Amino acid sequence: MIYMALAAMFYVCGFVFLYGVVRFAVRHAIEDVELRRERAAQAPELDRLRERTLVPDNAFLAGS
Repeated sequence: MIYMALAAMFYVCGFVFLYGVVRFAVRHAIEDVELRRERAAQAPELDRLRERTLVPDNAFLAGS
């Protein structure tokens, strides 16, 4: 009978542990998605800044 109680306890604790692990993983995945979204929103502005610095330094690439 004690083995049945231990098995039930481990079973429940295992599900609680897995719930915590999945919740942790999902939270970090959502944070990563938010970071990528912010970087994607800033990409056009960063491209313009890179273009401004690239053309004067490498005028032969711009055809001027």
